[in-house]
Amino acid sequence: MTASEVRSLFAVASRPEVVSLAGGMPNISGLPLDVVGSLVNDLVAKRGMTALQYGSGQGDPTLREHICDVMRPVGIVAHPDDVTVTVGSQQALDLVTRIFIDPGDVILAEAPSYVGALGTFRSYQASVVHVEMDDHGLVPERLSAAIEAVRAAGKPIKFLYTIPSYHNPAGVSMTAARRAEVLEICRRADVLIIEDDPYGLLGFDGEVPRAIRADDAEQVIYLGSFSKTFAPGLRVGWALAPHAVREKLVLAAENSVLCPPAFSQLTVSEYLANHDWMAQVKDFRETYRERRDAMLEALDDLMPAGAHWTRPTGGFYVWLTLPEGIDAKAMLPRAVTSRVAYVPGTAFFADGFGSRSMRLSYCYPTPERIREGVRRLAQVIEQEMELRATFGAWGAAQRPGLDAPAPDQS
Repeated sequence: MTASEVRSLFAVASRPEVVSLAGGMPNISGLPLDVVGSLVNDLVAKRGMTALQYGSGQGDPTLREHICDVMRPVGIVAHPDDVTVTVGSQQALDLVTRIFIDPGDVILAEAPSYVGALGTFRSYQASVVHVEMDDHGLVPERLSAAIEAVRAAGKPIKFLYTIPSYHNPAGVSMTAARRAEVLEICRRADVLIIEDDPYGLLGFDGEVPRAIRADDAEQVIYLGSFSKTFAPGLRVGWALAPHAVREKLVLAAENSVLCPPAFSQLTVSEYLANHDWMAQVKDFRETYRERRDAMLEALDDLMPAGAHWTRPTGGFYVWLTLPEGIDAKAMLPRAVTSRVAYVPGTAFFADGFGSRSMRLSYCYPTPERIREGVRRLAQVIEQEMELRATFGAWGAAQRPGLDAPAPDQS
């Protein structure tokens, strides 16, 4: 196990003078805290003996019914018996990996891919083979080629890990045609798909992408979370899996945490039952759309020639590629000195690639802070370009600056 580059940034990025475009913290300021506080008060008063007690290893039955309702907008029709509630979708990812992976097994994953997934895969000693993406998501031809190459090398492929909707970190979405093609490729090759979908309801054009799981209940394990559409502090997620896999998930969950926290589950369940949660999601979408627009406008206005970036239609992130010869990880200490933070692209690859790229998050800062952060970042990039033009790559690498941020920096 190794420290996440995202986690290592938190101590530095949380300083008030630093504009953090790094972390993917949802903006929960729009939550009706009076409503949440009231339902929590009622929950303890009326159902405290249940909410504060141990519960089922699979999760509260009523919450599992609500989760089936939450999945309907993405096209999924499911039975509550096939849902396993987890401590965030991160635990669901950990449990799935624990069930399927032996050391040396291959996991196919998009390039770039979610840093939390890569850390989990690494901890179980999986071999990650990246598959190329473009502005329309995972490239099916590259997926077919990767499967053939891994099989030719005699290695077992356990599953494909994908975030098809509003990708973290790339900010792109897989088209409907590609989703169908990817599903068919995996069917033919008998490769399981792990579909991670924390952002699926957070699109900006009003259309909810259809989940891959909606078209195949046996080939796909679907992971979901309330962290982006309600509150991350409650740590409630889920896995929707075929029956045989679900049984193993419950056993693995019981071995890990005995049961997911009943209090968090019942809080989410009461919220879904007694509040217009879809209207709340709509409010979140409008907030994130405004901030996405602020970031794209600032990038268009301020970034130097040679830089390019994705234009997300939902979710939290923009993926920016720097001009030729600029290393995002080497530049990070100088950026922090200039009071702006981002996540270098190397965090999102298992093979060391991504040095020219970075993930920028627009979900948490205000539009004004986003514009200021992009302004500071553009200045740092221009300084790096000038330094490289004057001294070459060695001079840029030797430029003095802060040490790389570490978790214990204050």
